[in-house]
Amino acid sequence: MSCLRKQPKRTHSEEQAFREKVAKENGKRIGLEGDSDLQFLLVGGTLVKIRSTTWKKLRFFRLQEDCKTLWHESHKMLKKNQTFSIDDIDSVRMGRQSEGLNKHTNPGEEELCFSIIFKGRKKILDLMAPSGQEANQWVSGLNKIISNMRNLNRQQKSEHWIINCMRKADKNEDNKMNLKELKHFLRQINVEVDDTYAEEIFKTCDKSYSGSLEGPEIKHFYDLLTQREEIDVIYGNYAQTEGQMSTRDLQNFLLNEQREQASMEDARRLIEKYEVDETAKRKKHMTKDGFMMYMHQDEGSILNPVHKQVYQDMSQPLNHYYISSSHNTYLMEDQLKGPSSTEAYIKALMKSCRCVELDCWDGANGEPVIYHGYTLTSKVLFRDVIKAIKDYAFKTSDYPVILSLENHCTVDQQRLMAHHLISILGEALVTKPLGNGMPTDFPSPEKLKGKFLIKGKRMNKLDAAFTNSNSLEEDTVSEEDEAEDCKENGQKAKSKKSKIKLAKELSDFVIYCKSVHFNSFEHAKDNQAFYEMSSFKESKAFILADTSATAFMHHNMDKLSRIYPAGSRTDSSNYNPVPMWNVGCQIVALNFQTPSKEMHINQGRFLPNGSCGYVLKPEFQRNLSSQFDPNMLTKGPWLKRKTFHVMIISAQQLPKINKDKHRSIVDPLVRVEISGVPADNASKETHYIDNNGFNPMWNESFKFNIHVPELAMVQFVAEDYDATSQNDLIGQYSLPLTSVQNGYRHVPLLTKRGDIICSAGLFVHLMLLDAK
Repeated sequence: MSCLRKQPKRTHSEEQAFREKVAKENGKRIGLEGDSDLQFLLVGGTLVKIRSTTWKKLRFFRLQEDCKTLWHESHKMLKKNQTFSIDDIDSVRMGRQSEGLNKHTNPGEEELCFSIIFKGRKKILDLMAPSGQEANQWVSGLNKIISNMRNLNRQQKSEHWIINCMRKADKNEDNKMNLKELKHFLRQINVEVDDTYAEEIFKTCDKSYSGSLEGPEIKHFYDLLTQREEIDVIYGNYAQTEGQMSTRDLQNFLLNEQREQASMEDARRLIEKYEVDETAKRKKHMTKDGFMMYMHQDEGSILNPVHKQVYQDMSQPLNHYYISSSHNTYLMEDQLKGPSSTEAYIKALMKSCRCVELDCWDGANGEPVIYHGYTLTSKVLFRDVIKAIKDYAFKTSDYPVILSLENHCTVDQQRLMAHHLISILGEALVTKPLGNGMPTDFPSPEKLKGKFLIKGKRMNKLDAAFTNSNSLEEDTVSEEDEAEDCKENGQKAKSKKSKIKLAKELSDFVIYCKSVHFNSFEHAKDNQAFYEMSSFKESKAFILADTSATAFMHHNMDKLSRIYPAGSRTDSSNYNPVPMWNVGCQIVALNFQTPSKEMHINQGRFLPNGSCGYVLKPEFQRNLSSQFDPNMLTKGPWLKRKTFHVMIISAQQLPKINKDKHRSIVDPLVRVEISGVPADNASKETHYIDNNGFNPMWNESFKFNIHVPELAMVQFVAEDYDATSQNDLIGQYSLPLTSVQNGYRHVPLLTKRGDIICSAGLFVHLMLLDAK
């Protein structure tokens, strides 16, 4: 393993050969050795960077030899050369698929255009290639690298990251590491060591006594650095056959430590799959390297691999599921003056959000627009939003998408809304009940695959769809509850009336999600049909969940409920969704654009079941005889007392929080939080470790008493300790307790915005046992 970087004194041809060698090594490391698209990116080319109709500039782009960084020229005075990491890219889109390209280029240039979409709030990079073939190669090449980087196992990602840090530390670019460069490298990988220790490991590896490390010496240093003492101990305890794990030894480990129902055949399969030494594989043995490989794969992850696919029964009525839901989906930032964008819908849908909100208002030139009424948020055309939804709704999940319409338009513009819905969505739009007769229950997500449902006001009962009894072309209905809340919160209203006229064309599209005002659970039970649903402001919903939890749960057994953040949350903050799930609410709408603990828990809730946006509620929230109350736990099928033992052993390669500060090494601690019924809510944390983000070790154990495991969420939070101010988030990961695997497990870490941190993770031991 070599620390490779260009030497300034090389000739041009030597430099070229050196770069090719480095690129070849890195291409091989990510599984793209000899790939023609990768070679194309390494050579690079000139593209047109587009910011507006008048700002279109030629810029040269090229993939660097690490196969992980894109370099492009810049004409800014202080930034002549700029780079960004492949890890920062969310997706690459072919064609005029961004708002910028749609607005600033011609339809005839479609095949030349592509966009690079970044994670977080970094602006979209809109580009145009000289030819359609080159545009295709840029998109294909970048997508291959992104895909292959994401599919590397944790060990491979770690190796790729460490080697590139070594190259950056090689300040004099001589392909060697002197002591000063070694110290710089250790700071790069987020570990602070004293000079004496740095000199010791340097002397240990400098076998040639040359005063610098190169070739095999760097490999030796890498092996010392990445040695996992805790894995060595675990492996040593079970490697009882010639210093290796036999099939029987591995089965014992799986049965005793991982608590898996593993057969000898299961152990043999793992050896065949992950053992890297052919001699050991022939003996049906697993070496320490093979064991490390297994531990870094899905089988060694905290998340049950079965839950990475759709594994739940998807044939039950729609209201039997929690549904991943967004509030004011069009907003990129705050509720008062932030931008509205089709991009916000795309981001939510790509996260498998299955219920999006559209606030519809009269726009100029007779075209309805979407924005946050009575505020200064920007506007986006209704038809552009519907097009974006059509294009991205089913890319990550096949299950139905609910379009929640907040309708404030005049009848004429409503008719145009209906026209856009049917002309753009076509047969995917549900315009009549499934089946031949009047339904008495919701269809299932399975039956609604690839379909759109409209939630909104309807001027009559659903049986009119079969009788054609209503001849009115328009009628007056009450305004949506949420619009009323906007007025209540002091946002200037153009009109105080709470009635709007509704066009029949739009009304007729509302089939299974008719919006009605909520009076009381008794009134709803006696007067509301199953397809008539209410939206609850968070404050109202929380009061009902506190005072009438069982009634709320029964209401949700045959109807849908939607919860939304209070209008006073002008900063787009979020409420805690857990108490709403505890009473069976399905559409718990959050501000997806706001990274927060609440969104982390929401992401964890919908992580299992293939991240499809639908999760089946526990049986006791679907059975009419159930008397479950999360606030006062009585005996029942929900009460399955467990003891959850958690040992935080170590972490690996935690990222720096402040990369600008030269010596900003993190002081990490880990907090484990349980969120569920009130009796289960708990939080415990480790001590912090000084100056080590690379391989901190805690070996701290916690015990949690769990009463209702089917509603419990587990959250791991790594933070950088600060004695004088609030701790900074390093990374986090949430998942339902029912998706946790027992035993020694790796926990991936996600950023504040929910993106995976490639090389970082926690190593833990978990045991969920029946309480004594």
